[in-house]
Amino acid sequence: MALEAIQTVTQAEAKAKADREAAAAQVKQKLAEAQREARQSVEQARQKAREEARQMMAQAESKAAQLTQEELERAKQDCEALKQNARGRLNEAAQLIVGRVVER
Repeated sequence: MALEAIQTVTQAEAKAKADREAAAAQVKQKLAEAQREARQSVEQARQKAREEARQMMAQAESKAAQLTQEELERAKQDCEALKQNARGRLNEAAQLIVGRVVER
């Protein structure tokens, strides 16, 4: 009977050891899966952030190009107005010069 009790205890210890090893293996597997999923989540977040940054840069460049074009158009209009003003005063300037030359 004592031999049977020893065998039962030995078997119980062996089963407990096997259960602990199985549980440890399961924990390692779950940990590895969690780490893999975390890496995937981080990479997806980085990719999303890169794409959003790319889109923001494209929008900023587009807006800058539009503002530059608008400013160039305003400058062109200002130059044209100055030319028209100068042309309108060209006869007056010519008469002033002729008047001064004749006076001498």
